Amino acid sequence: MRAGPQAAEPAEGPLVGILAVQGDVREHMRALELAGARVRPVRRPGELEGLDGLVVPGGESTTIDRLSRIFGLHRPLRDLVADGLPVYGSCAGMIQLAEEILDGHPEQQTFGGIDMTVRRNAFGRQVDSFETDLHVEGIDDPDRPFRAVFIRAPWVERLGDGVEVLARADGHPVAVRQGPLLATSFHPEVTEDHRVHALFVRMVREHR
Repeated sequence: MRAGPQAAEPAEGPLVGILAVQGDVREHMRALELAGARVRPVRRPGELEGLDGLVVPGGESTTIDRLSRIFGLHRPLRDLVADGLPVYGSCAGMIQLAEEILDGHPEQQTFGGIDMTVRRNAFGRQVDSFETDLHVEGIDDPDRPFRAVFIRAPWVERLGDGVEVLARADGHPVAVRQGPLLATSFHPEVTEDHRVHALFVRMVREHR
C-alpha cells in the first residue's frame, strides 16, 4: 500500500522518503537519485504522505528510535511497514526493520516488518570496521563482487521462513529481503556502487 495519494505521474521516478532524524541521509539521497528516484527527507509525519517507498539510513539505532518517537514518526512508520510500503534499511536501518533485537537498549523499539532477530554491533566496535567483497543476489550483474563497508554492523541471528538471504559475511546473513522490505548490515550509500539502491528502486517501481 502506498503512503497516501499519488504524488507523481507514472512516467516519473518513484518518490522515496529518507528518514532524516539521524544518519547517512545525504549519501542515500545521492544514491537514490542516481538510481532514478525522486527523494524527500522525512522529519515529520506529514512528510510521509504520497511516498512510494522509504529508506531508514545507517546511524545509531537507539538515537533513530528515540528521535522518531519524539517527532511522532514511530507509530506512522510501523503502520506503513505493516501496510506494505517498500522500505530499505541499512545498518541501523536493518535493526529498525527487525522484529527482535539482541544487545539493544532495554527500551529500544523497532518499526518491525522483517521476521528476523538482529544482533547490534555484532561485527564489533567502530575500530573493527572493515570492507569486504560480497556476492549479493538480486542486484544488477550479481556475479560482479559488491564492495561492502561494515561500520559497527549488525548481523542476523534468526530468520523467519519468509525471509530471503541475499548475502552473507563470515557465515552470517547481512542482506535480506521479505516482500517489499530490504535490509543490509553494510553501508552501500558510502560507496560509488549503487546497485543495492537500484534494486530497491526497482522494488518500489514494481510495487506502485
